[in-house]
Amino acid sequence: MKLLKFKIIAFTGFCVFTLSTKTFAQQGSIAINQDDKIKELLDVKKEMNKDENATDRFKIQLYSGNRADAEDVLKEYNGDFNQWEGTLVYETPNYKIWVGSYRTRLEADRALTEIKTKYPNGFIFKPKAKS
Repeated sequence: MKLLKFKIIAFTGFCVFTLSTKTFAQQGSIAINQDDKIKELLDVKKEMNKDENATDRFKIQLYSGNRADAEDVLKEYNGDFNQWEGTLVYETPNYKIWVGSYRTRLEADRALTEIKTKYPNGFIFKPKAKS
């Protein structure tokens, strides 16, 4: 019994000693040196991203329904096609799989022709503007 108490006290002492030595942190400063053009590139990228999600773009919808099936369709789509990004979108009450962001209807039609070989219910649409 005395051996057990000794082990408990020794373990507790060891833990206290270890934790107390780890609580002292060092302070320092970091200097980041970067090219001035990085900010300019980030601004250009932000503008491009705004344009990418514009509502005047065409998209292809592959699925509308429950979340589990939508995730399965998205996983399968990403395995079959990698040239057009697929995204999971929630519009009450359904989850939808949307593909691509096409500037013209012709671009969307060409993609849909290829996609319809695997997903015959796919169709082209323009998303509504979010208010």
